[in-house]
Amino acid sequence: MGEFQVFEYMQKHQYEQVVYFYDKSTGLKGITAIHNTTLGPALGGTRIWDYATEEEALVDCLRLARGMTYKSAAAGLNLGGGKTVLIGDASKLKSEAYFRALGRYVQSLNGRYITAEDVNTSTRDMSYVAMETSHVVGLEGKSGNPSPITALGVFNAVKAGLKHKFGSAEVENRTFAVQGAGQTGYYLIGYLLEAGAKKVYFTEINPRHIERMKQEHPEVEFVKPEDIFSQDVDVLSPCALGGALNDKTIPHIKAPVVCGSANNVLLDEERDGKALKERGIVYCPDFVANAGGIINVYHELHGYVKERVMAEAGKIYDRTLEILAIADAQGITAQEAAKVFAKQRIEAVRQLHSNYIPR
Repeated sequence: MGEFQVFEYMQKHQYEQVVYFYDKSTGLKGITAIHNTTLGPALGGTRIWDYATEEEALVDCLRLARGMTYKSAAAGLNLGGGKTVLIGDASKLKSEAYFRALGRYVQSLNGRYITAEDVNTSTRDMSYVAMETSHVVGLEGKSGNPSPITALGVFNAVKAGLKHKFGSAEVENRTFAVQGAGQTGYYLIGYLLEAGAKKVYFTEINPRHIERMKQEHPEVEFVKPEDIFSQDVDVLSPCALGGALNDKTIPHIKAPVVCGSANNVLLDEERDGKALKERGIVYCPDFVANAGGIINVYHELHGYVKERVMAEAGKIYDRTLEILAIADAQGITAQEAAKVFAKQRIEAVRQLHSNYIPR
């Protein structure tokens, strides 16, 4: 594999900006990518991960930022796409000063980018960021933890997937396998059980999350991580990190519907999207299914009303059905159909803004 060509990649996928930043006193080391701001400021969470290489961190950041553009556009929000990744071990790095340093870097982008919590960051961490910038959402006392709303959106997308495949959106008497039960997966399992799911399997690598599930929902069965894809269930829900659906895992999938919360769950969108389609598996595109989280924090910017947010998350059901119908009608993958759906909105607004009108 040759050296990663950053500008070539940015040109190909139409990125606007990539920012590297470092703070010696706190050990803060990260990257912010802004993909597209046609619809509004770029919004995307900050995740901390102990990446093996800087290139791995950059590629992850770029992919996640682009996914946020499509997610916001498909959800009908006036937001662009961005992301921040911080490199290192979260258990050793996190402190008030660390996140306040991050806040200063976010502030330096002058509102082009708005951050929020993500993997290995919390609402408390974001409260430190907010001490240095107003360009942060998902704060305690406001919209708070987005995971329950994200899970609600995924739950609605799951029902859409069932409707498309079986002609009925009923969860009752259906079986599910959920990969990841830390945040969104945990809440999704709760919604499935409440709706009468016949059987739910889960896998998780964090011992605390495994124990919590066993204590709260003993009827949910734990399986080893390597066995989750081969469970004979109606729906597989990948709710962990990206790249879970790939040329090694897809051949083992028995579920006729795949719908989860993980971002960039297809390791190779074109190859893996086609592989799912060829096997007759209904795939609900990740950035459509998991849009509940960004819907949640978006409403924080415009006056948070929980009932309104839950109603917006409910619209993910119809949106998913529409995209699956587009895929069938055009003979393309669901992921391609979702991008067509999102890009049409971005282009329409771009054309709208082609004439200058003073405000």
